[in-house]
Amino acid sequence: MTLLEDLQWRGLVADTTGMDALAKRLADGPVTLYCGFDPTGDSLHVGHLIGQLTLRRFQLAGHRPVALAGGATGMIGDPSGRSSERNLISPDQLAQNLAKIKKQLSRLLDFAHPANPARLVDNADWTRPLNLLDFLRDTGKHFNLNNMLAKDSVRSRMESDNGISYTEFSYQLLQANDFHHLRTTLDCELQIGGSDQWGNITAGIDLIRKKTSPAPLSAHGLTFPLITKADGTKFGKTASGAVWLDPEKTSPYKFYQFFINTEDAKVCDYLRKFTFLPRPQIEDLERQHAANPGARHAHRELAREVTRLVHGADALNAAERASQILFGAEIGDTPEATFNDVVGEIPTKPVDASRLAAGVPVVELLVLSGLCPSKGQARKDVEGGGIYLNNTRVADPTRAVTAADLLYGKHLLLRKGRRTYTLLSVN
Repeated sequence: MTLLEDLQWRGLVADTTGMDALAKRLADGPVTLYCGFDPTGDSLHVGHLIGQLTLRRFQLAGHRPVALAGGATGMIGDPSGRSSERNLISPDQLAQNLAKIKKQLSRLLDFAHPANPARLVDNADWTRPLNLLDFLRDTGKHFNLNNMLAKDSVRSRMESDNGISYTEFSYQLLQANDFHHLRTTLDCELQIGGSDQWGNITAGIDLIRKKTSPAPLSAHGLTFPLITKADGTKFGKTASGAVWLDPEKTSPYKFYQFFINTEDAKVCDYLRKFTFLPRPQIEDLERQHAANPGARHAHRELAREVTRLVHGADALNAAERASQILFGAEIGDTPEATFNDVVGEIPTKPVDASRLAAGVPVVELLVLSGLCPSKGQARKDVEGGGIYLNNTRVADPTRAVTAADLLYGKHLLLRKGRRTYTLLSVN
């Protein structure tokens, strides 16, 4: 398959300015393309992954990707896909966000490739020096107000109760100017983005055409669908909030768990969009999933591939090892931070450290934990082989638990049967 055919098979094409024209241009030789990421927060989230991964797919096909960090547009905020205006952030906060996001953008792209290295640019570098009057004369004059008002991102906001400010209304001029700048300085011919960016992308193409007439430079646009859950709601949100690419905000273990818990109805779609697995392997996983979704082969491959891409092989190994703790795996050398992520999902009760000094019978701890209603039942459960301390079976009901049994010097992990856990933590 050609690159565009592969993108179509993976469901990564929503709109283009002309599939045939773009296919011909890509067949003629390497093209420079860009995708923008505004630093409105201090981390990108999984909803931003498609843009980065699509840039990477183009790079693997021999093209030249440019990741644009929006140091200028981030000061404004894109109204696309929003029902209300963003809170403006301070320049200091923007600078902090930008530094973190630039680091994240560097993970999935190869900036040292000898033939077609990726580039990272910041639109503040060419936007800050602009004089307002010059910008209005040289760029603003090319924008027809009727066309701007017809853009979906603008029209939907104007029809809402909140309306739209002039600040956000002007966003498409800035993004269009970015495309024109990159087209004339880096020979960037293609802009990609989510389907909510279609209006901004076409505004840029129109600006390039007008400002480079009478021999207009070529420019192309391609958007990918916005990723949603099976019920149509926004992808990348959980009960505890967004799933971030920053491991300090969303640990690799929780990141892995997010993908392994993908809805059955969406897992094959996500395998196509979020991984670089070849088509035959994905289609084999799709057949396995259709035949036996309970085996969760597709879910595991999805979680493995995306976690490896974003956080690396070591983080994936730690996440997989941690994910097995609640299935009875040995805790071994699991990092404490990862262990805390895991046991954060189970009930926790305090235990007085002074009680452990002399040793506490395990049957008492089982009652304290709530796993057993009485010492008598606790003895029966131990004798029946159904009780585990720190995922090691307890064979003796008279066994005393001491401070030496504490994990990381502070925890006792008790399990009854296959999956009923309680964590006791010293206080």
